[in-house]
Amino acid sequence: MTARTYGHRLAQGLRRDRGSYAVETAVLAPVMIALLLLMIAFGRVTDADGAVDSAARAAARAASLERDAGSAQAQAQAAAARSLQGEGITCRTSSVVVDTAGYALDIGVEANVTATVACTANLSDIGLPGLPGAKTLTASWTSPIDTYRGRQ
Repeated sequence: MTARTYGHRLAQGLRRDRGSYAVETAVLAPVMIALLLLMIAFGRVTDADGAVDSAARAAARAASLERDAGSAQAQAQAAAARSLQGEGITCRTSSVVVDTAGYALDIGVEANVTATVACTANLSDIGLPGLPGAKTLTASWTSPIDTYRGRQ
């Protein structure tokens, strides 16, 4: 086979492949966009999960510094809201539940306070078919109450 014949066959082969790149792009573009949107959704859920965990830690810590169960509940709610806001997380719904049973124990007895934070993160604005509209994330954290501090 001469170089000229080889060049002629190569040119014919390239003409037969004309348009195949456009078809490949048309098929792969939606797949790549869906993959990108899925990565964005995963990143948002991971970010929100970390923020909820941080809010639970802040709520438990704030509650453990108070002297009575009522103040502990109020401070935990405020600390969780500040933490979520500081992280830039907007929850569709959120709740903070504080187990303040440790405040009923006598001074000198080891006691804990546990804060549980739940946040429903919005995913509907991503627009990926099959993706749920929201995901509820929950985190709990326990913090010790000072054993020898006065409690009411």
